[in-house]
Amino acid sequence: MDSTILQMQDITKTFPGVKALDGVNLSVRQGEIHAICGENGAGKSTLMKVLSGVYPHGSYDGKILFNGHELKASSIKDSEAEGIVIIHQELALVPYLSVAENLFLGNETKRRGLIDWQEANQRAAKLLARVGLAESPVTPVGQLGVGKQQLVEIAKALNKDVKLLILDEPTAALNDDDSEHLLHLLRELREQGITCIIISHKLGEIEDIANNTTIIRDGQTVESLDMADPGSTQSRIIQGMVGRALSARYPDREPDIGQVVFEVRDWSVHHPTQHERVVVDKASLDVRAGEIVGIAGLMGAGRTELAMSIFGHSYGRGISGTVLMDGRPVDTSTVGKAIKAGIAYVSEDRKKFGLNLLEDIRVNTTAAGLGKISSRGFVNGNKEIQIAEHYRKSMRIKAPSVLAKTGNLSGGNQQKVVLGKWLHTAPELLILDEPTRGIDVGAKYEIYTIINELAASGKAVLVISSELPELLGICDRIYTLAYGRMTGQLPKSEATQERLMELMTIEKENVR
Repeated sequence: MDSTILQMQDITKTFPGVKALDGVNLSVRQGEIHAICGENGAGKSTLMKVLSGVYPHGSYDGKILFNGHELKASSIKDSEAEGIVIIHQELALVPYLSVAENLFLGNETKRRGLIDWQEANQRAAKLLARVGLAESPVTPVGQLGVGKQQLVEIAKALNKDVKLLILDEPTAALNDDDSEHLLHLLRELREQGITCIIISHKLGEIEDIANNTTIIRDGQTVESLDMADPGSTQSRIIQGMVGRALSARYPDREPDIGQVVFEVRDWSVHHPTQHERVVVDKASLDVRAGEIVGIAGLMGAGRTELAMSIFGHSYGRGISGTVLMDGRPVDTSTVGKAIKAGIAYVSEDRKKFGLNLLEDIRVNTTAAGLGKISSRGFVNGNKEIQIAEHYRKSMRIKAPSVLAKTGNLSGGNQQKVVLGKWLHTAPELLILDEPTRGIDVGAKYEIYTIINELAASGKAVLVISSELPELLGICDRIYTLAYGRMTGQLPKSEATQERLMELMTIEKENVR
């Protein structure tokens, strides 16, 4: 790792009214894993789009030197010809095509003008073996989990004779096992001399895998850290990202817990297409006023399925059990009825289920509670703006006005818009499914602060998270779920990662 393979010098990229990159410098050595950290909106992805040709040469200022010569890529195809391949957070795979078809899409194996499927499948099998994916090349990609799809993307990059592999939030949607497998693969690629640039908000992973880390803030390079240096800690990275030290990852809170607001008894849910399969099996839980309760479970344990089925039966069929609000049974069989009962649900996929990214903050904020600002079928435009502006200020949403397009906001600010939307419905229970997924550490702290404020106002809050430190940091009590059944609950004073993991990994035959 003595030679430098990449230098980006004084890169400046401007969009109408916004300078996304302002003289950024980046130096990457041959055969290293180089991490790039920064808050949402800092310019990380924009910088990588400049490097990979998404933003062509001439659309930005500055110089890129790659492998000893100046890179002037006019397209992604140009950068890939140089050996630079980017894997975006939103995977670019066609779900209805096979693994082999995806691997060679646009670069098909041909013989006498026809695709040679035997050769394609043989080559695909070798690529899959290289990334440690034991799947048939003819398997449709849509049948694979996200972790395996990520490996297909890397195999696709290896087929292009990759020299520099760029991964944007590669483990954001992966469980712990898939994340560890992917990181192990990146270490193997490093041993093979392939250089990797990784963008990630998971600082523990960066500390574990990166050789060097460059921090970007507000479109400018802050510093680059040698991760072998004892001073290159997560706290140091956070300070560089947010411009100040965060004394604690989670804001202090003195809980004031009242009576039970929300209760579920013997809740069971069957799979929507595999009708005999029970996804949630006689689950029971309760949440009190002013209390933050967590649900911990491995991928596939039934956490999201439980939440969605409660909220308007949005998932599953053959649903049975009882939901009580303030001790009285309520009907939550439709989303409208669930909202009327005082329940709100913030989905784990805010872009797909939580927001209309083409609309502005105003429309998104009031979408779930239009009846409160409507009369005789017409929306009161003035009230709509007033309410949206109230939540923009109270949620500290960084946008010039409520007329700003939601799709242009950072992940953290989009999540605040979703929270504002559901708070507008005045719920008694707020279910938050992966509330900080894909959000930088500074924005996470703000989201945690908002959650604390909701609990302090007497709301009951139910949090689903794959990050055990997050649950331990913000919750008063944590339930564990395995194979669709509740396996335990622990107060904050007794909860540890080890104890939670023990309850989350109980063998199926031992789950009662």
